[in-house]
Amino acid sequence: MTRRKHLELEPDTVERDLVKLVLTVVELLRQLMERQALRRFDEGDLTEEQEERIGLTLMLLEDRMAELRDRYGLRPEDLNLDLGPLGPLLPRE
Repeated sequence: MTRRKHLELEPDTVERDLVKLVLTVVELLRQLMERQALRRFDEGDLTEEQEERIGLTLMLLEDRMAELRDRYGLRPEDLNLDLGPLGPLLPRE
């Protein structure tokens, strides 16, 4: 007879794991937006005002992400999911 493992959930763990997942998705999107902004900057597609606004927005997002990671005891590398044979989700910096 096979013995089933019981899943034990703690409210604190569930909240932290959910925050980790959400922050991972936000970090992926932030990195994609940053790359897109750099590409547009290199191509000269942005006005000086747009460059300033995008730069400020990305800095504020990065700061807020750091605050949330700190609040939940997460490190930046904790947000990089291992996709097995595909490697990590986020590029290593």
